[in-house]
Amino acid sequence: MTGTEEGKVLTVLGSTGSIGTQTLDVCRMHGYKIKALTANSSTGLLEKQAREFCPETVCVTDELAFGDMKIRLADTDIKVTCGKEALCDTAALSVDMVINAVVGMVGLEPTLAALNAHNRVGLANKETLVTGGELVKAAEKSNNVDIVPIDSEHSAIFQSLMGNSGNKIEKIILTASGGPFFGYNKERLRTVTMEQALHHPNWSMGRKITTDSATLMNKGLELIEAVRLFDVTPEQVEVVVHRQSILHSAVEYEDGAVIGQLGVPDMKIPIQFAVTYPKRMKSLSGRLSLFDVGTLTFERADEETFVCLAQARKAIAKGGTAPTILNGANEAAVAAFLAGSIPFYRIGELVTACCEALSHIPEVTLDTISEADRAAREYVITEIKKGN
Repeated sequence: MTGTEEGKVLTVLGSTGSIGTQTLDVCRMHGYKIKALTANSSTGLLEKQAREFCPETVCVTDELAFGDMKIRLADTDIKVTCGKEALCDTAALSVDMVINAVVGMVGLEPTLAALNAHNRVGLANKETLVTGGELVKAAEKSNNVDIVPIDSEHSAIFQSLMGNSGNKIEKIILTASGGPFFGYNKERLRTVTMEQALHHPNWSMGRKITTDSATLMNKGLELIEAVRLFDVTPEQVEVVVHRQSILHSAVEYEDGAVIGQLGVPDMKIPIQFAVTYPKRMKSLSGRLSLFDVGTLTFERADEETFVCLAQARKAIAKGGTAPTILNGANEAAVAAFLAGSIPFYRIGELVTACCEALSHIPEVTLDTISEADRAAREYVITEIKKGN
């Protein structure tokens, strides 16, 4: 079941998260249909979404939530499924676009399943390209389908490249808000609280991504993602701290021209563009007033203090499974931080230690990715238990 521009049909993976709920806002505005919804365990919100959009399928990945979800939707004709394999099956259902808004490395295999089913993918899951970029790009090419980025930065780069096919890129300017701790040194980071880390100055995001923004790992993952998506070298990606989050990123061409995309910090803009690409349609997002903004500032990122960004540069330079090791270590460390098991500054220390301790493998397959991820998480968990 696929539709016209006026009646597009979508599957939303991770529908109860920040990107997922905003995607459904876009669908609601334009009257798009939903074929399938997935979530981990937020059964209450997922039920509400299912009753509003009436998908054919709802999938939960948490087995403990499966029984509850079945009971909640027992009076409907909606099929309820559970597990990793079911998530991939859901991603492979024929639709106009699969929005991948799940968090973490769990998003890789559903992305591959969607592409191999010839579905266009709107990608908000960084870890897909960080861990399995080679596999994903190969699937995109072999199936002749598009990956349209949803991250505001990569959407801006994508838009800045439109109409410039064949022109040489000098560099990509990847903007960063700097997070809540911009200007802090290492000593000051030792005293920050979880509440401070989860208070982003410009964007409303989930707890994991907000924490990544505070450590600048989010920008490190986006750097790797940019290399994969746009076929550039790590040296061609320049991270620039732009506190106002108005210029979302830009591209510099070989003639010195810089083309960027500006707008208010509202994720509905890149989400809607991914869904309607290559068309633009009316949205409810706020309009940018340069007079109200007044001043735009740009500064260098402090990679000595925010070591996660530095480690991401090293990981993509190494290639192979090095980015997977980086990502696995970070996911484990952030989970520990959010559980209250470690202080904020330990995230960067654990990621650095793990990246230095574990050897990467040049060959990237689902098996080598899985093993590298497992080893990285195990390393971090062991170090935390040892009190290191």
